Amino acid sequence: MSQQQNPFRRYYLPFRGRFDPCPPLGPKVFVVPPNVLTGFQPPDYPQFPPLEALQKGTLWEPFFDYYESPYRK
Repeated sequence: MSQQQNPFRRYYLPFRGRFDPCPPLGPKVFVVPPNVLTGFQPPDYPQFPPLEALQKGTLWEPFFDYYESPYRK
């Protein structure tokens, strides 16, 4: 999944000094939770049923973000 498809996934390149004896690392990935990017919660957000909300870890559907490992091929 590219960054255009998942706006919550961010990439960065770790700093490597000139005299660092270790080989350079590739890009690192981290996920920003959707609720961090929402300034406020609009009224009438769609909700999961209670049992499904417990399984997914959130009550509101727009805040659910399925984690998919970027390192798995």
